[in-house]
Amino acid sequence: MDYIIEMLNIRKEFPGIVANDDITLQIRKTEIHALLGENGAGKSTLMSVLFGLYKPEAGIIKLRGKEVNISDPKTASRLGIGMVHQHFKLVEDFTVLENITLGAETVKNGFLNMEQAKKKVMELSNRYKLYIDPDAKVSSITVGMQQRVEILKMLYRDNEILIFDEPTAVLTPQEIDELMGIMRELAKEGKSLIFITHKLEEIKKVADRVTVLRRGKGIGTYNVKDVTKEFLSEMMVGRKVQFTVDKKDIPPKETIFEVKNLSMNTKGTTRNTLNNISFKVRKNEIVCIAGIDGNGQSELVYALTGIRHFDEGQILVNGEDWTKKHIRYRNSHGMSHIPEDRHKYGLVLEYSMAYNLILQTYFTAKFQTRGFLKRTSINEYANTLIKKFDIRSGQGAQTVARSMSGGNQQKVILAREIDKNPSIMIAVQPARGLDVGATEFIHKQLVAQRDAGKGVLLISLELEEVMNLSDRILVIYEGELVGDLDPKKTTIQELGLYMAGAKRDEVKA
Repeated sequence: MDYIIEMLNIRKEFPGIVANDDITLQIRKTEIHALLGENGAGKSTLMSVLFGLYKPEAGIIKLRGKEVNISDPKTASRLGIGMVHQHFKLVEDFTVLENITLGAETVKNGFLNMEQAKKKVMELSNRYKLYIDPDAKVSSITVGMQQRVEILKMLYRDNEILIFDEPTAVLTPQEIDELMGIMRELAKEGKSLIFITHKLEEIKKVADRVTVLRRGKGIGTYNVKDVTKEFLSEMMVGRKVQFTVDKKDIPPKETIFEVKNLSMNTKGTTRNTLNNISFKVRKNEIVCIAGIDGNGQSELVYALTGIRHFDEGQILVNGEDWTKKHIRYRNSHGMSHIPEDRHKYGLVLEYSMAYNLILQTYFTAKFQTRGFLKRTSINEYANTLIKKFDIRSGQGAQTVARSMSGGNQQKVILAREIDKNPSIMIAVQPARGLDVGATEFIHKQLVAQRDAGKGVLLISLELEEVMNLSDRILVIYEGELVGDLDPKKTTIQELGLYMAGAKRDEVKA
């Protein structure tokens, strides 16, 4: 069998951890090859070795049968290897066109020839249906559009081997379907694709073969059509995984969290981003706010958690008026928040894991005396949570948050927020970008909070998560609540109609 790229017996180490332990990966021409594994299994590290970001301690790479030395990304690009990173590598103040051509500019007589570059970019854009505005600044475009820019960067350089690192983690369901179509089109055109993911449905939908990694080791390579989702999940996690959530029927008790007539005006316009939102969350209840992305969910969470001010309305927690309470008060008096953007609102990436775990409690007597931090207490506390929540990292409590996998970063936030013993837990996309094992773990933790008499407000774009976890579903559309549904009495199809605004209804909260 001829392979376009071979990574043979690759070993990559970091302080305290072997990220890739004797891994072999072989890619055929024009195939879509999925690389599957838990968060922290070594997938991104392996692809960073292929792209020249890391130098391996052992192993060789062959391109079309010949050994190559990929010392840096420029060499990788010259050899026809391109990569869309999980966290995009774009310059926000540059235009879309400037980002696509950066480092591969067309020059004529010492001057940039942007017109010629623009012509090539627009031809690629139309050919692959990757529609973009070349003159828009990257800071002003959506995440889905930024991903198109990253793909066009690869195509502009005529790359033949395309690496997609967790490409769907930040996309809406519609954008995911579009991306799958683009990937199939690229394979038909003769490109070879490596698709890093932990989403089994996407592998079944688009990949030809799949290689599974577990804790830095290669477990096996399989033809996708010959294996089931259950088999792949067991190979990935090392045990059987539950795809449905075990949830006892518990009647909800008294109201724990109440929002009354909340409205928020869009800056610079007369239109409301949120319009007269009212609802209640009771003890022993998971209430989910479902909707298509961009219908006011983010603004609602910012208002509830104190990140942004709102124009009208009232927030009550256990009967106490929290409308004007500041963020520290909310954090220390019964509200926990798992944010949608863990890098922006959940972690200080340059801090250690231990310091991230005490971000909201460092000022308490447990962790400081007269303004000096009690490092021994902090580390003991961190080690307790690391064990309890199975947080994996190379250097334990001292691991810098930035160096951790996305799933383990999310577990740090979850551990911190649950350990505060909140009355109300606001969980926004809590399993976004997580593998099936981590997703199962987080879902169990949320159900445990509900069973312990807490209230959980879940905001999710994943319809299966909505139907599986919720006791009650509130649908948001264009900043208004348009449906109050019982997950036992509704279908995904009906929920979809509400989300699309086709069934506006009075909410009886």
